[in-house]
Amino acid sequence: MKKMLTPFGEKIDRNCPLSEYPRPQLKRDSYLCLNGEWDYAILPKEEQLKSYQGKILVPFSPESVLSGVERTVTDKDKLYYRRYFELKEEFIKGRVLLNFGAVDYICQVSINGKFIGENRGGYYPFTFDITNLIKIGKNEITVTVTDPTEKGVQARGKQTFKRGGIWYTPQSGIWQTVWLESVPESYIKSIKLTPNIDKDILSVEISYNKDITKAKITIYDNQKEIIKTDITGNKADIKLKDYKLWSPENPYLYSLKIEAGEDTVESYFGMRKFSMGKDEKGIPRLMLNNKPYFHNGILDQGYWSDGMYTAPSDEALIYDITLMKEMGFNMLRKHIKIEPLRWYYHCDRLGMLVWQDMINGGGKYNMFTIAIAPFIGIKLKDNKYRLFACQDKEWREEYYKDSKRMVEALYNCVSIAMWVPFNEAWGQFDSKKAYDFYKELDQTRTIDHASGWHDQGMGDVKSVHIYFRPITMKRDDRPFVLSEFGGYSLKTKGHMYNENKFFGYRKYYDKESYQKAFIKLYENQILPLISKGLCATVYTELSDVEDECNGIVTYDRKIVKFDKDAVKSLNQKLKL
Repeated sequence: MKKMLTPFGEKIDRNCPLSEYPRPQLKRDSYLCLNGEWDYAILPKEEQLKSYQGKILVPFSPESVLSGVERTVTDKDKLYYRRYFELKEEFIKGRVLLNFGAVDYICQVSINGKFIGENRGGYYPFTFDITNLIKIGKNEITVTVTDPTEKGVQARGKQTFKRGGIWYTPQSGIWQTVWLESVPESYIKSIKLTPNIDKDILSVEISYNKDITKAKITIYDNQKEIIKTDITGNKADIKLKDYKLWSPENPYLYSLKIEAGEDTVESYFGMRKFSMGKDEKGIPRLMLNNKPYFHNGILDQGYWSDGMYTAPSDEALIYDITLMKEMGFNMLRKHIKIEPLRWYYHCDRLGMLVWQDMINGGGKYNMFTIAIAPFIGIKLKDNKYRLFACQDKEWREEYYKDSKRMVEALYNCVSIAMWVPFNEAWGQFDSKKAYDFYKELDQTRTIDHASGWHDQGMGDVKSVHIYFRPITMKRDDRPFVLSEFGGYSLKTKGHMYNENKFFGYRKYYDKESYQKAFIKLYENQILPLISKGLCATVYTELSDVEDECNGIVTYDRKIVKFDKDAVKSLNQKLKL
């Protein structure tokens, strides 16, 4: 398969890639980035580590080009990391916390030869308090990772050892930023910000590690202080007036500072509301700020030809979002992946709605369930665990733990409008229970309980995927969303992962016919349905991914396949 660098990967900073502060929703002035070259080894699990095999560029997975390794970690392997770092006395304020953006899948961490903790789950941030194990001067961190990919039942997305079509090369290990921060002995662990435009309030909930009962909250409008208030306890409802609403057209954000004891964190928020309602004709609609709003979206899998799960730079993250915005789209469906928090920050500030998928897992998928029954009109009840490859209780229990971690990690991201617990029956089970679980965690967003196949007759939207037939819709008492469609592919020689075989739902070999077909699809099938009740569309997809060549841009981000102005002109018609 072809090795391809993106323009961003071609100028990678090997000393400390992705060095920007990784958590904009909870920011401190204490930050020591540990990205860069680490020692690594990949060995059979039964073999003892005697020496490291070379250098790996963290946070890129060993399977990726940018890692410098380009080796697959199998279910029979163990991946080893080591790095030394210097700590200065002035860095330490009280406690020292070691943060990982994400590590796939099980990792154990040691500091200076002493075990500090383990994490399971390949998509979620986690933190260890390493205060008692560090010293001034040189310190050693070691990490070991195992990842069964599809040999296990854990959340894994589209990773498989037998890649091809819509399934991709597996990736393992550290794939988001590793960093240190120092905090006081008593500090703010997390904050939860909930805007309520109906009551004109921002609800603030603060979680502390210990011993803090009071805090001061300051809100800024474009660096101008507009509110300062003291709170006792960990919750407060702050009344706002004359505020601006957040939307893709006007992504207005307010800054926030919280001072508690000796700790200070900064964040931001946007005043907005996502809900369902009916328009003046009585048609069910998705609502933004209590008004009908059409979600014109793109499926975004977040893969990169050189970094796989990991974008080569912050600039690369911004590029994808900005390009789709320039072409007139207002929503990205983040498909079967959770991004670093900076990606959501850029969506927040640039004005891009997000539908956030949960990561699929479970056993080996039943082809009748996921690829035959939906196309012959058979709808299955998702309490039939074996049919949905969910008979493993460990997977079902881990699904809820992971879902909670995802919602809590992303709760403050202004742009997230929709949670998508299940996609096309991959590892789907008890979606009514999952819907209630998500709703209890977060009442501020809508939920697509079963995107694509096997709708269970509930949830906030009626969600369908249509690829191989004309697009039609049946009115429902829920807003009707076309959550996947299109998938037109264009062969772009010189910019393909696999020149000999490429996948798409309809294939084209020249740009002119490809663009004409895309415009015709929207004009003849999408636009006429909006007045009849179509509330959202998700075109497949933003970029090519390995064999899939149905992206608007190539996998290496070097070729935009459509004329941007033509697509923008078309998208300006997709509104209510």
